Amino acid sequence: MGTVGADISAIEIVEKHGDGSVIDDFILTMPPGSLAETIISACTEVPDVRVLWLSRYPDQWNIESDIEVINRMSKNRSEAAIILAQDAPTVFRCEWAALVNRKNGAVHFSTAKAPDFTVEQIGALGELSQPARHEMGPDWMPDWGEVTVASAPVDEERTLLLGRQGGPAFLDSELFRLEHLASAAR
Repeated sequence: MGTVGADISAIEIVEKHGDGSVIDDFILTMPPGSLAETIISACTEVPDVRVLWLSRYPDQWNIESDIEVINRMSKNRSEAAIILAQDAPTVFRCEWAALVNRKNGAVHFSTAKAPDFTVEQIGALGELSQPARHEMGPDWMPDWGEVTVASAPVDEERTLLLGRQGGPAFLDSELFRLEHLASAAR
């Protein structure tokens, strides 16, 4: 990555596999004007390396840790679920988050980039009382294409939804973290 001018800001191992392979998440600073294809090409020239996903993040975004979110939630228990929903796009490197009532489909809170859900669209996600991944086709949300959604219940009525337009799918480790943070928001 350094050969194309990338500066590594952070590395996180997100999954280890029994065959010795891992999925790593790199946060990079790229030179002004550089193209995404440059970093992808550099990575694919390394044997046994594949790029699963590439996304751009605004400069003002910081790497948020789960502990920092838990600390903020513990300082304001009555708003813990909203705090988690607000921070979730940064923590999980996804595009949007929404806190929904799984019984009536009402949206309690959503981030700026979240879709304007209908009750039918929330219902199409299926059962939301257990942590799950939902691969939604292009017919789920008009003009959005395929969307991968992770969900975790926060309490008896509300579920937190996280979304990535076009992927990548949420990993098992991300779903586990989401479940843990959602239970801390109770």
